[in-house]
Amino acid sequence: MPTLFRKRIVLPATALAAAAVALSPAGAGQALAHAPCFDRATSPYTSVVDSHLHYRPFGGKAIPFEELNAYLRKSGVRYVNAFGIGQKLPAGSSCTYYLDCPGTPVLPSIKNDVVNAENYLENKPSDPRITLSMTSFDLAHPETIPDTLDLYDREYPGLFRWAGELNLVKGALLPNHHEPASSDDIDGWAPMMREFEKRGIPVTLHADLGTDAEPTKYLHLFRKALDRYPRNKIVWAHMGLSKELSTMDPAEHIAIVRDLLTRYPRLTLDLSWRVLEDQYFSKPGVRRMYADLLDAFPTRAIPGTDFVASSDKSYAVYKEELEVTSRINKALGDRAFRGIALGENYFRLLGLNATAPRVCEQK
Repeated sequence: MPTLFRKRIVLPATALAAAAVALSPAGAGQALAHAPCFDRATSPYTSVVDSHLHYRPFGGKAIPFEELNAYLRKSGVRYVNAFGIGQKLPAGSSCTYYLDCPGTPVLPSIKNDVVNAENYLENKPSDPRITLSMTSFDLAHPETIPDTLDLYDREYPGLFRWAGELNLVKGALLPNHHEPASSDDIDGWAPMMREFEKRGIPVTLHADLGTDAEPTKYLHLFRKALDRYPRNKIVWAHMGLSKELSTMDPAEHIAIVRDLLTRYPRLTLDLSWRVLEDQYFSKPGVRRMYADLLDAFPTRAIPGTDFVASSDKSYAVYKEELEVTSRINKALGDRAFRGIALGENYFRLLGLNATAPRVCEQK
């Protein structure tokens, strides 16, 4: 197992966090080992984990690997999942984002994951602490998955410890020849899911709930995946929300999420993407509703930005997306805050030998 997963690390727990960012994780742990607790009144509310960050874009140039890692250190993020993007625009395309090129095929590819792995091996970063993710599996063609997984194992043994973001159904990609997985396709995932279960690998699924016209159009597919693979660590990207589903009644959405969390104890929510804040959490009274949901299931969600590291973006863009996606943290109770913002849920899900500080009692 890579040394990336061996050291025990104590997260920044006080207002010293900003100074600790410049240290290696082990150094930060030594410097802050005696800090009694995390003081929410004086310390940042932004998450120290980014469990959903795309180091590679759909097309065009990426932010250089070490430059992006510097963005994370500067912003206080100490743990990150390095997603590629499992689909690529055609070579030679002038587009960097698929929405700008409707009709252009954006199809599964291993290229981004290979670049991430090579960059990781070349630079061997210790801060932030990086988990590499396999993003290229074509869930609509499960017969192709075993050979692809064998390729990862052969070329990069033990290096990839996460899977996803994998598209069960992504409405925004439909104009770019995306093929959603069918019920039969989901049955065909069995060899892949057995391997993920055996290895303790979480899998982040992008499974849209639906559209404004049909808010629960695709819910049956996600339920099928949860029913078929109840022992797997499934992470639901963006809680099923999207730009195509902007008008759903928050109470209806919360009721669906609550039911799924109750029925499927290994399901984890992914709170990434500013769409959640912009279209839902920021509406009057709605933030409290979602905070109450997360407080009721304080161990069942992880944070992320869903930042896509195309070269036309800067540190200021990443900093803003981290801040926006972290705003929900301010409304959380202490237990959910520790689990989400301070990373305890992520550590447990991934099986890391790390722990988050307890939250100070407010005077």
